Amino acid sequence: MFDTMTMTKIGGAFFGALLIFLLGNWVAQMIYFPGEGHGGEEHVAKAYPIEVEGAEGGHEAEVEEVDFGALLAAADADKGAKVFSKCKACHKIEPGVNATGPSLYGIVGRPVAAAEGFGYSGALSGLGGEWTPERLNEFLANPKAFAPGTKMTFSGLKKIQDRANLIAYLDSLDG
Repeated sequence: MFDTMTMTKIGGAFFGALLIFLLGNWVAQMIYFPGEGHGGEEHVAKAYPIEVEGAEGGHEAEVEEVDFGALLAAADADKGAKVFSKCKACHKIEPGVNATGPSLYGIVGRPVAAAEGFGYSGALSGLGGEWTPERLNEFLANPKAFAPGTKMTFSGLKKIQDRANLIAYLDSLDG
């Protein structure tokens, strides 16, 4: 049924198609990414500088310090409930109900690593102290930086207003 010539034609067709595919890939890379791929060097700038009249070079943008206490006082717990949707995959807000993460009911003012029945990592167990709003703000901004070695894989909430709203929501749960 199949002879050697038929198998040779099938193999030739397969390798010919592979060669055309590889050459097409090479041409596409040359068109869409010119200058890259030669020893890892990048020869083409990825951005264009925009010249602005009257702008002085060499000055870094000033970072405006935000008073977290004032943000927390004006925080909206309803908006915090929406922000909590990012947390509810791992945390519960019912008292004593742990999931992948500990129950967050009564977290504001509670000692760190004190949820009953939850096995905390050594990073959080060794912190001590209480979860004050300011401390929760730091933790929620970047959990891995706040407690290196924590098992919490969440990358953090970048917006300070989201953190304030979430803390206000968590604080409102236990009255």
